[in-house]
Amino acid sequence: MESKKSSGRRRHNNNNLLLVILIGFCILALIEILYGQAQMKVEKERLALAEENNQTVQELKEEWNQIKEGTSVVTQEGESEQSVGGKEESEEQPKVMEQSDKSEGEGDQAKEEKDQEEEEDEDDGDYDMQIVILGDSIMDHDRTESGPAAIIAQSCGAKVYNMSMGGTTAALLPGESAEREKWESRCLLGVVQAIQGNISHDIFEGFPAKEVLDNCDFDKTDYFILEYGVNDFLSRQVPQSKYLENGDTLNVGLSYTYTGALEDAVTSLQASFPDAKVLIVAPHYCQIFSGKTFMGDAYSVDYGYGPLISFARGAGYVYEQHKDENVLFYNAFELSGINAETADDYLEDGVHMTPLGSRVYAEAIARVISKDFWPEE
Repeated sequence: MESKKSSGRRRHNNNNLLLVILIGFCILALIEILYGQAQMKVEKERLALAEENNQTVQELKEEWNQIKEGTSVVTQEGESEQSVGGKEESEEQPKVMEQSDKSEGEGDQAKEEKDQEEEEDEDDGDYDMQIVILGDSIMDHDRTESGPAAIIAQSCGAKVYNMSMGGTTAALLPGESAEREKWESRCLLGVVQAIQGNISHDIFEGFPAKEVLDNCDFDKTDYFILEYGVNDFLSRQVPQSKYLENGDTLNVGLSYTYTGALEDAVTSLQASFPDAKVLIVAPHYCQIFSGKTFMGDAYSVDYGYGPLISFARGAGYVYEQHKDENVLFYNAFELSGINAETADDYLEDGVHMTPLGSRVYAEAIARVISKDFWPEE
């Protein structure tokens, strides 16, 4: 009896399981039917949209073709009109040219008169003083209103002639001749020789210095600024001095050393322009990089003739020898405020100055000149 009951329960359970499975299949079939219908609906909508887009594109093409045809017609008409009027324009052309030539002639005459008036205004003395700058790229790299020369001119109310040339040294380099007949160097001594009229100006062709040499009346100069030293140091070929600290003497001419060249330039300018004063500007603090790698600074890098600070001290030494002879000195290395702490703000590549650095540097130089030109009573 008990066995019969168990067999009945098993059949009942099996029937329930089959029913559940059947219901599951039905649900899956229903889901698939619904999904299929949804897909069909989406596909129909996509096809309808594609058809609508194709129709729109076709309409746009037709409109574009019509526009092109209309443009072509207009262009042809315009060309025809121009061709028709061509003869009349050619007949009138000589009269127009005559009038143009006359206007240009009058314009050139007016321009010449204006330029002459401007030159006369400059010669009339609208400036308090005349300054001539002899230097390297520190004074040459920025010739805009934010550059050192322009700032000095504005601060001093001066007419400034900037003869600076990037890459130049104060001294002659090894292999360069010191004979006037063979002179080819654009160093400080070469610029002084040209100012004195001892050598040809042709070696300065292509540089602003050439124009200054051709047009400046150096006899009117109140101050010569000598700004050199950085390139003498970086060249690795120019000794700071002929005389070494240990008492030895280098077998090299004075003109081939930094302090020797400064000495020569100062005495030569004083001899030719006794009424002018000479301002020696020492090289400023620099940082040396090889690519992006920091190599050291003006205190630590030494290429065989001492670090840059020794060149700055050499400039001070030359000043000491002539300080009673209308020679001034600005120790840019120690007084400009350009140092390791301010280098990021004042130096753009470790050597050349940012606009802010140029302003600080130039205004300090201007103060030295102004204080000397307008001494306190």
